[in-house]
Amino acid sequence: MTIKQALISVSNKTGIVELAGKLHQFGINIISSGGTAKLLQQAGIAVTEVSEYTNFPEMLDGRVKTLHPKIHAGILSRMDLPEHQHAIQKAGIPPIELVIVNLYPFVETIAQADCTLEQAIENIDIGGPALIRAAAKNYQHVTVITDPDDYPVLLAEMESSNGATGLTRRFQFAQKAFSHTARYDSAISNYLTAIDSSNQRQTFPDCLNLNFSKIQSLRYGENPHQQAAFYRDVINLPGSLANYAQLQGKELSYNNIADTDAAWECVKSFDSPACVIVKHANPCGVAIADTPLAAYKRAFATDPTSAFGGIIAFNRPIDPDLAKAILTQFVEVIIAPEVLPDASNILQQKANIRVLTVPLQTQANRYDLKRVGGGLLTQTPDDLNITANQLQVVTQAQPTPQQIEDCLFAWRVAKFVKSNAIVFCAQGQALGIGAGQMSRIDSARIASIKASEAQLNLIGSVVASDAFFPFRDGLDVVVQAGARVVIQPGGSIRDEEVIKAADEHGVVMIFTGVRHFRH
Repeated sequence: MTIKQALISVSNKTGIVELAGKLHQFGINIISSGGTAKLLQQAGIAVTEVSEYTNFPEMLDGRVKTLHPKIHAGILSRMDLPEHQHAIQKAGIPPIELVIVNLYPFVETIAQADCTLEQAIENIDIGGPALIRAAAKNYQHVTVITDPDDYPVLLAEMESSNGATGLTRRFQFAQKAFSHTARYDSAISNYLTAIDSSNQRQTFPDCLNLNFSKIQSLRYGENPHQQAAFYRDVINLPGSLANYAQLQGKELSYNNIADTDAAWECVKSFDSPACVIVKHANPCGVAIADTPLAAYKRAFATDPTSAFGGIIAFNRPIDPDLAKAILTQFVEVIIAPEVLPDASNILQQKANIRVLTVPLQTQANRYDLKRVGGGLLTQTPDDLNITANQLQVVTQAQPTPQQIEDCLFAWRVAKFVKSNAIVFCAQGQALGIGAGQMSRIDSARIASIKASEAQLNLIGSVVASDAFFPFRDGLDVVVQAGARVVIQPGGSIRDEEVIKAADEHGVVMIFTGVRHFRH
């Protein structure tokens, strides 16, 4: 489809002058409006303004510009239908074969803390979506571009085809265009339906629209008989796993991605150099230290058996010494903010290891989502980190400053362990982790067994429980294992019984007032 006439109306003007200049060289007549037309004219590019083209002035402070039959008939007319061609020729309307449009910055506007409802409404584009949808619907005869990143693609297509575009490429552009308007409308719906009758913003909209773009198809899901794909939220968070760069290794699997996300979110929560090792969505080793190498050695010591074939995450760059240490074990995925060049050369000795980098940023998803039959559970993320001044000591025994630090460390680890979670720690190292059991006392026993198998001494340790102890028997087990400090949410009807048991044992018990269920 040779392009003779183009309509350009963009809010994001990145690269538009350069593109229009190239289109002019192809001999294409350019129609434009408002700020886009002025920008092109200032650049010396011949432009026909929309109002001149339609012989109808802009109205209502620019709200009505391109909503005109001469524009839309030129876009929607089908070249293969004689009646369409007869109709536009009779009306003196030439075809428009190229539409380059992007929309008012609604998402950027509502992201501003001081955005008012009136400002949001004014940034709802009307003519733009109509142009995009018209052009995309008629993709067999019209090329539609909504993303500045596609300008080079368009020009390459035209340069290889003497100013024309192919049907396959036009369909790809149309797919992207419909997704563009769908996301735009979804953002408007999410924003407006979260405003109540008193014009107050609510956390959850009445109509929740989700928009994700496919990053890759996966070989299979959790099991080989399941199909799977990986999608990225269009609300881009640079520090999230979905923005990973893979430096080497085999293709990521569904389970690789899920476990790596668990490791990455946990390691990001620490300020000191940290290492987190995850197996089957649960941390099996966590430690902080003065260096990433020291943190790795301590994390690996927590549970060397479970660490086999695990996911290893760091919140500091990987240097050569650390890379050499990692290669002594079997690992599926390594993730860090950066891999130094010399370290990368070392890791390449085991080419199958998947090595990922992600910028170390701590933004959280706006919502946590979980599918259930016919529905969706939605919640805000569990991003609350307790500080020392929020802890409540409820026993006669008082903690030392080091025990307070260990409690905060243990509490942070427990947040990332599947419930019921019990985590023994000391000196910034997880010593024993009990995860995912139906009873808290079983998790406590498993954590103790794990520590014993790793030959780690629990005498004098602190222990975190992600939810309260419903009975004193769970406390008795962790104290018998060697814990001298217990940190838990509190809130049980038997709190007094458990506190009394702690006093009998002479151990410290600390309440956080917050629980960290993770299912």
